Amino acid sequence: MKFRIPHLAAKWIWLAALILVAGIGWLTQSLWVPKTMAKVEQTVAAFRASGPAEGDVHAEEADSHAGHDHGSHAGHDEATSLELSAQGRRNIGLTPEMIRPVVLETYRKSITVPAVVVERPGRTRVQVATPMTGVITHVHAVQGEAVEPGTLLFQIRLTHEDLVQAQTNFLQTLGELDVEKREITRLTGVTQNGAVAGKVLLDRQYAKDKLAAVLQAQREALRLHGLSEQQVDQIAAERRLLRELQLFAPSIDDHGEDELKLTRNSVQPVTYSQNVADGDVPQTTHTGPLILQDLDVHKGQSVSAGETLCILKDYDELFIEGMAFEQDISQLRRASEQGWTVDAFFEQPGAGSQTVEGLEIAYLANQVDTESRTLHFYVRLPNEVTKDRRAEGNRYVEWKYLPGQRLQLRVPVEQWPEQIVLPIDAVSREGAEYYVFQQNGDHFDRVPVHVKYHDQYSAVVANDGSLFPGDIIATRGAHQMQMALKNKAGGGVDPHAGHNH
Repeated sequence: MKFRIPHLAAKWIWLAALILVAGIGWLTQSLWVPKTMAKVEQTVAAFRASGPAEGDVHAEEADSHAGHDHGSHAGHDEATSLELSAQGRRNIGLTPEMIRPVVLETYRKSITVPAVVVERPGRTRVQVATPMTGVITHVHAVQGEAVEPGTLLFQIRLTHEDLVQAQTNFLQTLGELDVEKREITRLTGVTQNGAVAGKVLLDRQYAKDKLAAVLQAQREALRLHGLSEQQVDQIAAERRLLRELQLFAPSIDDHGEDELKLTRNSVQPVTYSQNVADGDVPQTTHTGPLILQDLDVHKGQSVSAGETLCILKDYDELFIEGMAFEQDISQLRRASEQGWTVDAFFEQPGAGSQTVEGLEIAYLANQVDTESRTLHFYVRLPNEVTKDRRAEGNRYVEWKYLPGQRLQLRVPVEQWPEQIVLPIDAVSREGAEYYVFQQNGDHFDRVPVHVKYHDQYSAVVANDGSLFPGDIIATRGAHQMQMALKNKAGGGVDPHAGHNH
């Protein structure tokens, strides 16, 4: 007959045994706990040391964030981690330049106002007009051509009666003065011999002085007609009238006598060669060529004094004309007083927008437009040449920015220092949650964040431990990656998820 322990008694025996073992373990914990913890630490250290040798691509990230409690960032959670192929990254525009570390920077809360690129009054447009009446004999430039200051544009045969008469009177006075000088030389000798009274010589000297005064007045009159001092001296030396006027491209930064030249000899126009010696073209501080527009004359055409021959455009620097609404005027004035720079956004079809940062406010208008009820203000826009080519001996230049282009200006109205500022495409929204995607080896881990403020361009993320400076994140394509995660989990995709309206 077998001995059997009742079921209830067996339960009490097991319970008593467990209590006995627990009591013994508690009483002897000083003996076995330190050895057990040391064994566990050795095992963990050995596992970490073998990580890089086994291809653990997260070792560097773990080292760079030592001391931070990243929670789920240490490994891959399939529900919140996404691996993208090289093609997938390119499809959402996630180039290597778009994967950047988080940095603390100053966020500028801004307002956006419409704007348009305009010419600088008194600087962009240069009108070339003839100061004298004549007939055009040569047109050296063509419409649309790029020319440098000092380039010969036109030659005009003068028919200006006033200039012809002024030169004639100048030559006549020169001749009379020469006669008086010779007569004074002759009388000086005979007066010493007593053959002629000294009063006659004195009268001749007075007449010479009068002619010299008239000659000086006529010289100044020629200067007023556009002749230089050298050209007047040339008339006096050669005793011949100057019959041809040469008009050169003027300088934007200064005004010189070389813009107009009178000559009786034909000249060759300035050529564009890299071997042209220094000094052939006047040196100025202007850095870009002038564009010849509105060329309305032709060879053989008779032109009157003051008539426009062409218009030159200087696109080296332009203005952006912003239009601030009345409620924004006080904020705009504050930005101008603080010297804050503004950003310009040029919309480009199919390529998003192009951003030009750090532009300087030139000035604010002193009146509000009565029709649009807006205050106009002006921002300096440095320009640059995008294409410079030569065809059939002529030079053609294409500028990056042109008057008439429409854009948006972002004007700062408040500054927040030491903030985590991300592009708006780096943040995805789903319901009440905002997410960014942190690089974790060949994966991107979704990290929930708190967005304190956002506009159509940037998002300000709270520095609450969700992200740390130095964390590598995707600054573009967050919405597409969030949709990919939902597809991966088998959930339906909300086509409007991640959009900030």
